[in-house]
Amino acid sequence: MEPAALRELVPSLALAIGLAACAGLRAWLPLLLTGLLARFEYLELGSAFQFLKADRALALFAAATLIELVADKFPAVDHALDAIGTVLRPAAGALLAASVLWQIHDPLVALALGLIVGAPSALVPHAAKSALRAVSTTLTGGIANPLLSLLEDAIALGLFVLAVLVPMLLAALVALTAVLLLRRLRPRAPAPSA
Repeated sequence: MEPAALRELVPSLALAIGLAACAGLRAWLPLLLTGLLARFEYLELGSAFQFLKADRALALFAAATLIELVADKFPAVDHALDAIGTVLRPAAGALLAASVLWQIHDPLVALALGLIVGAPSALVPHAAKSALRAVSTTLTGGIANPLLSLLEDAIALGLFVLAVLVPMLLAALVALTAVLLLRRLRPRAPAPSA
């Protein structure tokens, strides 16, 4: 790839990472919002991903978003959604990432790159959310989970806005969060004894 083409791809990659991170909190909301922005020609989608702005897709995304937002407020249901989300959210992140890589004309390459970039970008916030929900359930018996869910709704929406308006900043924040999480999860070597 030529340097000029690579420079043109970097903002799209940042947008891809940001949209995928949103999918780590809510699988359907960023798909709905991306489809709507593409419909109104604010976001450009790859040619193979034009279906995201079709009437049927938008209706499906709207219904699924409503179900996800409401169902997540019920303590017993939120755990089932998280279990399903472990597969669904990285898949949605990969689809979102691939869809905005319009500079890549081969849909298979765009999908592969979307998977490489989008799935881990969605998995980071999903893992953090799941860990927080587990702690909340343990400490409050699930009573605080609906409040956390509302906070997650707001964060997902805020991340989406940041992804669209300042994609490079959000991509950097996602990368920094991933590095910090990996450092925290990495086993520490025992201190040498004197």
